[in-house]
Amino acid sequence: MNPYLIFILAVILIGYILDLTISIVNLSSLDPRLPDEFIDVLDGERYAKSQNYTRTTTTFSMIKETATTTLTIAFILIGGFNWVDMLARGFGLNAISTGLIFTAILLVIVACLEMPFSIYATFVIEERFGFNQTTRGTFILDLAKGIVLTVVIGGPVLAFVLWFFEKGGSWAWLYCWIGVVAAMMVIQFLAPVLIMPLFNKFTPLEDGELKETVTNYAAREKFQIKGIYTMDGSKRSTKLNAFFTGFGRFRRIVFFDTLVKKLSTGEIVAVLAHEMGHSKLKHIFKMLAASILQMGILFFILSLFINNRGLFAAFQMEHVSIYASLIFFGFLYSPISMVLSVIFNIFSRRHEFQADRYALNSTGRPEMLISALKKLSITNLSNLTPHPLHVFLNYSHPPVLERIKALGKIEDPPVLRRNRSGI
Repeated sequence: MNPYLIFILAVILIGYILDLTISIVNLSSLDPRLPDEFIDVLDGERYAKSQNYTRTTTTFSMIKETATTTLTIAFILIGGFNWVDMLARGFGLNAISTGLIFTAILLVIVACLEMPFSIYATFVIEERFGFNQTTRGTFILDLAKGIVLTVVIGGPVLAFVLWFFEKGGSWAWLYCWIGVVAAMMVIQFLAPVLIMPLFNKFTPLEDGELKETVTNYAAREKFQIKGIYTMDGSKRSTKLNAFFTGFGRFRRIVFFDTLVKKLSTGEIVAVLAHEMGHSKLKHIFKMLAASILQMGILFFILSLFINNRGLFAAFQMEHVSIYASLIFFGFLYSPISMVLSVIFNIFSRRHEFQADRYALNSTGRPEMLISALKKLSITNLSNLTPHPLHVFLNYSHPPVLERIKALGKIEDPPVLRRNRSGI
């Protein structure tokens, strides 16, 4: 039997079993006793609802994972990739155009398989728990816009990658790395202006106490911003969120309209301070640099497997090609990707604690950040007692109880010391 096929099937099955085991273990860690930290803000009925939400979404995820794993293995074993390749080659176009068609057909197949799960998650599960605000029209329009963006942005990027590997020789991986990073940087700048407004409406925050307080805080922290906006997050969900977008003096602060309605001014400033902490402490730059480095390693390893006949034989391919090499390499790279994801999550969780500390030190009001974290968790029906193994492998943020306890251990923030000394 082909060794590449054995390895790929083993990776898929081991990954599936690992995910399934972690999900089961995580469900077993649900504690019916309400944590002491939430007794003052959460009743038993709401807490039970949050645990039911975790059970429902986890069970649904396990069913989806089982279906997709089964279909993926079946597709590989019956030679599905070769069928798609022959279909793409039937148009009689050049290698790059054929590669784009090959990839597009695979994306359509994946989208068709995932569509029922996406519809059920949005219109049944999220609806049942009071989150869904997405209309059928919005769902369809989002899908159409996503397809257009994939064609307009993803198509040219893929075409350039294929062209570089066709013409670049032994240094093709380096040219691809530089080209993709450049495209990624451009998209980062264009996203707030051209891409994100396609999906949501961004409205400048109206004059009032909140805008004045946020502006004064940003000025005090010498943090340049281009504007403060609210986003119609309620168009799709009742969940709360806030984020920064853009770089340098082009940064924008964006609050979900649901967050503005649910949180007080002090709590919103605390959330802003946390996000600002990520920027001040260079977390965004560090993670971006790490991602760029990871991408370079990925392209280099990919270059070693371009047109590997043994790998193509594992997928029953009649022809070798650069475009299919990209897809097949993804199966080989998945174990490395999982390990890197765990490492990134470790650093991300550490960054969250550091950003919390920055928020506390710069505002001097730990109770505001703690209160905001509680409201976010309650409104979003977060799992308050996730299993440590699930956290280690999958969480980019520490569990809320760990964050609250860590904040409680920070005493006498600098802002309070300055106030007491009259500075």
